Amino acid sequence: MNRLELTGLTAGPAQVWGGVRLVPLIREAPVAGLRLHREVYEGLGAGIVELDPRSHYISYIPHGLVADWSGEEDGGRGPGAGRQSAAYGTQFGGGDAPRAIPLPPVAHHRMAKRRPGDRLRFLPLHLALEGYLALHFGGPSTAWEEWSRTALRDALSPRAEDAYLGLSVRGLGDALRIFEIHPGQCGVMVYVSDALAAAFVVPHPDDYRLLHASLVEDLYGELVHQYALYGAPVADTPVRIGGADHIRDLGELRSAARAQERAWAEAHGTLFARELLDTSYAFDRVYRMKSFTLWRFLPPFVRDGGGQHIGETITDHRGQVAYLKTFRLSDAQIRRGHLLRTVAGAGWQLDRAAAALGSSREELVRRMRAAGFSALLKSSL
Repeated sequence: MNRLELTGLTAGPAQVWGGVRLVPLIREAPVAGLRLHREVYEGLGAGIVELDPRSHYISYIPHGLVADWSGEEDGGRGPGAGRQSAAYGTQFGGGDAPRAIPLPPVAHHRMAKRRPGDRLRFLPLHLALEGYLALHFGGPSTAWEEWSRTALRDALSPRAEDAYLGLSVRGLGDALRIFEIHPGQCGVMVYVSDALAAAFVVPHPDDYRLLHASLVEDLYGELVHQYALYGAPVADTPVRIGGADHIRDLGELRSAARAQERAWAEAHGTLFARELLDTSYAFDRVYRMKSFTLWRFLPPFVRDGGGQHIGETITDHRGQVAYLKTFRLSDAQIRRGHLLRTVAGAGWQLDRAAAALGSSREELVRRMRAAGFSALLKSSL
């Protein structure tokens, strides 16, 4: 498995709001045996995740997703599902002066954790981002003289990346609020200035209706934020049925409209979404759920000028995508990934890595410092 297969999903007609274009993804039939629901966390979205007893990180985590393959009708929510409850810090009754009760960060044990029954809680997008941040985190395994003692002893220092909340992506909130949800819709492709910003797919239309608005709480890259802020409105090209003068009844009109829908879906897959679907990814298995598997994936980090995405997906035994969420990398993030991949592929030898990049040793050192990897190198270089 090295590609994303959106078999069973058909692109519907696009909806445009300013610089945002939403393309609905419609399933002919829901994916049998899997449901997703959201687990909302209290507080201001801050969370602390324990990866292992010695590794923790803090990030914005407004909600988790629970994959349920138990087949229960209530979606795995159990007794009390749908009941109203008071959030931590809620006050009832009036007071002379309201008191602010601090809400501590929510603690999470692992990014993907098994729940009672056939259920798995995982943190959306965090699987993908952690896979990117941990890229060759171990650093050089051989004590080459070029590498600093700190790098050989402690490997790469903790890495961080900035991201933007969907609410700060201009036009996205309005587009999600205004546009209709199609019958059978199980996903959406989000374009900003006609650049693919994110893809989101779930197994069932009911899951999508519940999770549609959560896209404004997702994380988006710097490039997406800039495109939304500075980009011009995109064109909303109306669909015209060719040869309309020869249509004599509603049956012929329906057939012509279906043909246009097929043409649009084909054009979307071969033009708009090509950078996502035609890329070869490195998949890392996170968890197996009977006939389903949760993966995270990384792109090849090739510098060809096209957009590249990291993400996570749940596939069935045939490789069909039941769940998908992606994050578009910026050009700087692609360059850092490409640099780390090349240096690691050369056995962490600077001369070999420089030759692989078609540059000099001095130029490679300059690029590593510019990418923020100065701590790896000896100060004398």
